[in-house]
Amino acid sequence: MLSPRSRPPALNPTTPALTPPQLRAATAAVMMTILLGALDQTIVSVAVPTIARQLGGFEWMAWVISGYLIASTAVTPLYGKFSDLFGRRKVMSFAIILFLLASVACALAQTLPQLVLARVLQGAGGGGLITMAQSVIADVVPLRERGRYQSYISIVWAVASMLGPVVGGVLTEYLSWPWIFWINLPVGLVALALVRSSLGALPVHRGTSKIDGAGALLLLSGLTAFLIPITRVGQGTPWNDAANAIGWGTALVLLVLFIAQQRRHPDAIVPLALFGNRVVVACCALLFVCFFNLIALSVLVPLRLQLVAGYSAADAGLYLLPMMLAIPAAAFLSGRWLYRTGRVLPAQRAGVLLVPLGLATLGFTTPTGPLVVAALVVVGFGMGLQMPTSLITVQQAVPREQIGTVTALTAFFRLLGGAIGIAVLSSVALLLLRGHLPAGVTSLGGEGLGAMLDAARAARGMSMQSDSAFRQVMFVSAGVSMVALWMVTRLPDVRLHDAAAAEAQTPA
Repeated sequence: MLSPRSRPPALNPTTPALTPPQLRAATAAVMMTILLGALDQTIVSVAVPTIARQLGGFEWMAWVISGYLIASTAVTPLYGKFSDLFGRRKVMSFAIILFLLASVACALAQTLPQLVLARVLQGAGGGGLITMAQSVIADVVPLRERGRYQSYISIVWAVASMLGPVVGGVLTEYLSWPWIFWINLPVGLVALALVRSSLGALPVHRGTSKIDGAGALLLLSGLTAFLIPITRVGQGTPWNDAANAIGWGTALVLLVLFIAQQRRHPDAIVPLALFGNRVVVACCALLFVCFFNLIALSVLVPLRLQLVAGYSAADAGLYLLPMMLAIPAAAFLSGRWLYRTGRVLPAQRAGVLLVPLGLATLGFTTPTGPLVVAALVVVGFGMGLQMPTSLITVQQAVPREQIGTVTALTAFFRLLGGAIGIAVLSSVALLLLRGHLPAGVTSLGGEGLGAMLDAARAARGMSMQSDSAFRQVMFVSAGVSMVALWMVTRLPDVRLHDAAAAEAQTPA
């Protein structure tokens, strides 16, 4: 995959020196772990309608996806902190084992509530897979070459994104839906074996620190109380629903208590000083905005094609392929740029300019045609330029002993942005679509949305007036993405390994 002989000298003296075989083995462990996590995120969604039909309980269907998302978001900061304390190898192994055990529980589930509970446990393991893999890259690869490795990670992610829906559909149709979970076992066992055999040389920075158990409990419960109402809103529950208000009130209290706990604990799970670092704050904000739009578009673009143009779900999903391929392509190119020049900011600036341009174009166009494809490519390319560059910038802005923590923090803001983005933009779309209900349909519940889909397919496309709702949503999305234009001005233009500049970008 990579030729260690071609690597430039390690300019970061704290990067552990690995022999070429050790580096190849560590790279293989990272790639297999990322494949395991990325494949699961794409293989399950295609099988959810079949699972709900066979197990019953359609009211639980959306939680098969949402339960995983909430759990993985809530535990991500903990993985980063614990890996800094106990080492990547131990924590990464734990995440894989928990993920595999939960996959078995998913495959054996007999009811949808059982499956949702198993998916929550699977998310608790899955939340550590990508984060730990990226932290390992930060441990073994010098900063300037990290962009090069991130480009290869992007290739693995692209392969998983393309194979996941296909493999999930084939397994569900020709075998049975439990096989979408059984397939995790061979991939996960290979990843576990590679992790155990190849990451023993990685350092453990602070293995004797005291664990903040109270802080961990407050963080998990507070984030869960915050995310559940957001997920319910994205599924059609009104924002002012009483249960949502109780959830957000509870979350506010718990998270305030968590902050107070972090201030007094000598070894905080999330060091609050990180939020005094303008580089960390700006990059986390960039990733939040990026995933706010990305996850929402992955749902709203196919829905627009189905409701307005009468496309089938499969055909509508194919329209996302240009965007999903543009993301890893741009990440690959930005990684090569970083490797050759050491400069991060030009790629970040280009990315934050392209995304609102592409989103605004989607708002001005009809749902089909070459201009839509071009706009989706522009959006995807802009997002792909931001993802690896933001991660690498953050990793340079903190001491090495905080790399796991800050890497997990960026992953947390990515997941949080996706959860809030899909809730906000889906709510806006549902609100605007109420003005275009078919005759005899009074609400946009499950039956109402189904009636709109049936009407669109029967007419091979509804009146284009109904597309005004989606156009307005695209403009809202473009407006949110403009925040990134301001955030990128908070980032200094430094070269990787420029010690003086790196020191200057971190506030005292």
